[in-house]
Amino acid sequence: MSAATIQQMADRVAALMEERLRVRGRTLSDKLARGGRLLPRAVRAEARSLATFAEMAQNPKLLLQIDEARVAQAYDVCVRHLGGIDAWGRGRSMAMGILTSLVGNLMILALLVAAILVWRGFL
Repeated sequence: MSAATIQQMADRVAALMEERLRVRGRTLSDKLARGGRLLPRAVRAEARSLATFAEMAQNPKLLLQIDEARVAQAYDVCVRHLGGIDAWGRGRSMAMGILTSLVGNLMILALLVAAILVWRGFL
């Protein structure tokens, strides 16, 4: 496996992170530093190892030490997870969570106001 191939794999994972998770950064390492918390622990570890392999591939002597099967496994895990993420679904679910919280708080406030009005004798 050549250095260009490993770098392309890292770039593909970085592009998926930017597209699906909206994480900005220049390299995969930068994106992991900014948005690694959005990934599950196992996927984050594989992405870190892929970023390390991409950095090692820049040095010809270190390129010979890279395990190609390990690179392929890390790439597959990252692409499989990131490919299954729906960016619009994440946004909708976050908006629904905020809306649900807001409606719940308004209901509690309405019950509190009604209880105070009953206690004071207005209702």
